[in-house]
Amino acid sequence: MMSMKTSNRKMRKDFMCHSQTSTAVCMTTRDPQSVIDPRKLDRSVFVDDTRLINYAKYSKLVEFPKSNAVPNINNRGQDQDQVNESRELQKTPTIACLSVGVLAKKSDSVKVKETIRLFNKHYLHFIQEEETRCGKIQAERKEAKKVLKSNEKKAAKNVSKSKKGAPPEDLKSKAKRPDLKAIPKMMNNNEILYPVKRVGNIPGVEVGHQFCSRCEMVAVGMHSHWLNGIDSMSLYNKKDNSYKFPVAVCIVLSGMYEDDVDNAEDVVYTGQGGHNLTGDKRQIADQQLKSGNLALKNCVEQLVPVRVVRGHESSSSYSGKVYTYDGLYKVVNYWLEKGISGFIVYKFRLRRLEGQSTLTTNQVYFTRGPIPQSSEQIQGLVCKDITGGQEHPPIPATNLVDDPPVSPTGFTYYKSVKVANNVTVPKNATGCKCKGFCIDPKTCECALLNGSDFPYVSRDGGRLVEAKDVVFECGPKCGCGPGCVNRTSQRGLRYRLEVFRTAKKGWAVRTWDFIPSGAPVCEYTGILARTEDMESVLENNYIFDIDCLQTIKGLGGRERRSNNVAVPANLLDKCDDQGSESVPEFCIDAGSTGNIARFINHCCEPNLFVQCVLSTHHDLKLARVVLFSSDNISPLQELTYDYGYALDSVFDSNGKIKQMPCYCGAPGCRKRLF
Repeated sequence: MMSMKTSNRKMRKDFMCHSQTSTAVCMTTRDPQSVIDPRKLDRSVFVDDTRLINYAKYSKLVEFPKSNAVPNINNRGQDQDQVNESRELQKTPTIACLSVGVLAKKSDSVKVKETIRLFNKHYLHFIQEEETRCGKIQAERKEAKKVLKSNEKKAAKNVSKSKKGAPPEDLKSKAKRPDLKAIPKMMNNNEILYPVKRVGNIPGVEVGHQFCSRCEMVAVGMHSHWLNGIDSMSLYNKKDNSYKFPVAVCIVLSGMYEDDVDNAEDVVYTGQGGHNLTGDKRQIADQQLKSGNLALKNCVEQLVPVRVVRGHESSSSYSGKVYTYDGLYKVVNYWLEKGISGFIVYKFRLRRLEGQSTLTTNQVYFTRGPIPQSSEQIQGLVCKDITGGQEHPPIPATNLVDDPPVSPTGFTYYKSVKVANNVTVPKNATGCKCKGFCIDPKTCECALLNGSDFPYVSRDGGRLVEAKDVVFECGPKCGCGPGCVNRTSQRGLRYRLEVFRTAKKGWAVRTWDFIPSGAPVCEYTGILARTEDMESVLENNYIFDIDCLQTIKGLGGRERRSNNVAVPANLLDKCDDQGSESVPEFCIDAGSTGNIARFINHCCEPNLFVQCVLSTHHDLKLARVVLFSSDNISPLQELTYDYGYALDSVFDSNGKIKQMPCYCGAPGCRKRLF
């Protein structure tokens, strides 16, 4: 949890109290000798944790048509006004205050990242609804079988009906893809980042950017339809005489048409229409010069470039594909010909514009090289397993920076938290009475603590729907088993990770696997100690304050994660009786003992967030510290989170303010860690 506070204590980390949609303001380094000139600092970017941007209110950023109509993704040809954004508003980031709902001026890349996080939040909420519905039906069927066994057929008939006089509800009768539910939700809330179609690049989407689904592209405004290959502007607005409409703005190449030819820089694209939608890629009718085909033809005549996105098969993506933006292409010419199946098709030749970033799409994981399958394939290997066999899979360490290369030293790997002698952990809390698995959130005692809902969905092995003040998991005294969804963070590492050496940031961590948003990555372990015992410790960069309670209450300048705290009052009252100063009472010291989390660096725009979790007991001051993914993280990306330092909050032994530069390289980096 992040606490933006001023402290005269030595270097230490605080919890990042932002949700998955939050973005931090500084970056990591473990080179304390470098000092930065404060006069050269960028203005800091601070992002609120809801980001429910209402473009109708903030019309300085996006101009809506007078009708205030929301774009309709089900009709790609719907008339919409194309407007220009004020780019001056995007040049200098400023601070956004969540409490007063002020819209921050953020970097374009941050806006894109936050929009996709918001989409994932809605997506997981709809998965949660469907899992709850199916769980209820399964419970009813199980109860019905019990009744049948006892020969109470009449009772069984009543129990099996979900509604009076209605047949038993089918598990799939109301099922609908949750991503297709999320898009209308965002449209109704005016949360689409760029709802008005535009020609050219989308701000914040660089060449090589990957989307995990077509719906993510819709959420950003990259491509306005989740199914059609051609996205076009069909405006007939007298105010805009720039183009003869319709004109195409974006196309998706995903191998759906048998007549497509993709040679990377040069593409022969088959027009739309007459295609068999059953998935065999066959043409079953002639195409006509209308809709998207007419739009591409007008691009030829008016020299309008189009965005090109390529889709590739990917087992890690819930959609089965990953979509990569490959830049702007010129539509050179078009012609008619008889296709492979004997029907007339339109062909469009597109050529990539010069001066763009190098085209790198060859496969799904295109820029970062092949994923190692064994230790023999790892370059710069200095340690096969830093855990000494404690973790499965093992965690290797690589070093291509130092000469001679060295391995991580000075610590003992320990996968769980060790407790200092003067710290007493509370006894196990009373658990739920569920059997096998927790199914009904209305009756499970642990779910009731979470606001009458399970915080996780079972998709992808368990994912947190959204960041919370605190997550109450099932514990040792619960009746459910280890496979219960409400034990998601207790299952240890499930992704292949690597510790690697960097030039300026010391050791860092990256993943070999795709990690979906909301997935638990690892717990921050070390020695659970009293904060007061750490005051005399010098130059320990691995002390993590457990300020869950302080963050919930917004003490010491901390930003609360939720204004409507769902934490039971009796737990807060218990902490009040013991005092609730702004300085946390306990911390985790990973200086000499810890796990993989001690190597994870800070970033101003991180892809992980910190979540406070209670499982064995309910003492907020002794909560577990778990790192979750805030984004869909591709293989070989570095894992980072926000350390939560406030500027000018760290002092040396003489009481002077210490400064440390930040080397994250994020667009919103403020150039200082503290």
